[in-house]
Amino acid sequence: MFAVYAARIDRDRPLSGLELGERPAPEARPGWSTVTVKAASLNHHDLWSLRGVGLAEDKLPMILGCDAAGVDEDGNEVVLHSVIGQSGHGVGPKEPRSILTERYQGTFAEQVSVPTWNILPKPKELSFAEAACLPTAWLTAYRMLFTNAGVRPGDSVLVQGAGGGVATAAIVLGKAAGLRVFATSRDEARRKRALELGAVEALESGARLPQRVDAVIETVGAATWSHSVKSLKPGGTLVISGATSGDRPSHAELTRIFFLELKVVGSTMGTKDELEDLLSFCAATGVRPVIDEVLPMDRAREGFERLAAGEQFGKVVLTNP
Repeated sequence: MFAVYAARIDRDRPLSGLELGERPAPEARPGWSTVTVKAASLNHHDLWSLRGVGLAEDKLPMILGCDAAGVDEDGNEVVLHSVIGQSGHGVGPKEPRSILTERYQGTFAEQVSVPTWNILPKPKELSFAEAACLPTAWLTAYRMLFTNAGVRPGDSVLVQGAGGGVATAAIVLGKAAGLRVFATSRDEARRKRALELGAVEALESGARLPQRVDAVIETVGAATWSHSVKSLKPGGTLVISGATSGDRPSHAELTRIFFLELKVVGSTMGTKDELEDLLSFCAATGVRPVIDEVLPMDRAREGFERLAAGEQFGKVVLTNP
């Protein structure tokens, strides 16, 4: 079957290890199901995999892709939850949690096999492309906001780095949930898009906010860390799920964190139940993922290049006929 896969690890030039071509189709195994992929979306996780982060050399070649929506063996339209081993279903009881493609072949292919437990019904209100955007970036944003930040309607939130998948999801979800959302970006066009999506104000990175906020959604890391901490109200919560600019800020802001009793919460992906809630939320409210571009699977390299250059706003989606 045709697939998009990591053939080599290159930390400095990750796209040099990206290959498109034939790979073996999934083999049947107890407790697992094979899904015919209709749409799959790119994540920074795919770029990190090409750098060898979370993907060992002995797992190569590895078909990339965490997210997918498609059709199961019984003809049902489905969405995949890409956290494997969380429940023990389909894997050994002692297997540690992993994200699809860290141990098992991914979704950038004609077919993918996952534990049957990891398959959820796709709401009829969502297209395959829309549903394929939800299981990683949008699920991460959902958990960051509503589980780990614990915000409620009327609260204020700062979203750093408007344009990235998680940040874009947080703006849209926050607006739909009645939050007062502020966003930042170095790019004027991205700030304008953030306003169109529902942010009450979009500022340059590092700019002083008109008010301190109840929570910060942080995926940028070192470049925005001090600004994130300084933007919080006393007792506020900073939720971090990524560090695209690096994980070693020049100032940790420890004095401010303990003196103002701030909370710093790490967040990774989300549970199957949270994904089910997110799918229902989108179906019921009309909220839809922001899609930057839809490409056929055989043009995946273009999508990877766009993601690596930081040119996208929202999700890049790959589709099969």
